[in-house]
Amino acid sequence: MTGLRERAIVSLRSTPSLPKHVRIQYDPVRQAFAVLSPEKVFWPNEISLDILRRCDGRSTVDHIIADLAADYDADREAVAVDVIAFLQEWSDKLLVKL
Repeated sequence: MTGLRERAIVSLRSTPSLPKHVRIQYDPVRQAFAVLSPEKVFWPNEISLDILRRCDGRSTVDHIIADLAADYDADREAVAVDVIAFLQEWSDKLLVKL
């Protein structure tokens, strides 16, 4: 069982952050922000970037959801479903630490 890790599960109390090997960088050629990790480049949309920028290791998922719901004048429950799913997917890919 070497090499396997236990899957981290997103909760409202999680304080997500970007691991040291992941960074957000503007690409002037594409005029878009990229998320860079070793040997991989991701091109997140505006809302995904808003989520990732709030992953500072201090803000809880609950706080991130509340901020996004207020910023986008959106239903908090709908935002919660999307944010939790996004963070879980990115955590599973080792692009977000919980």
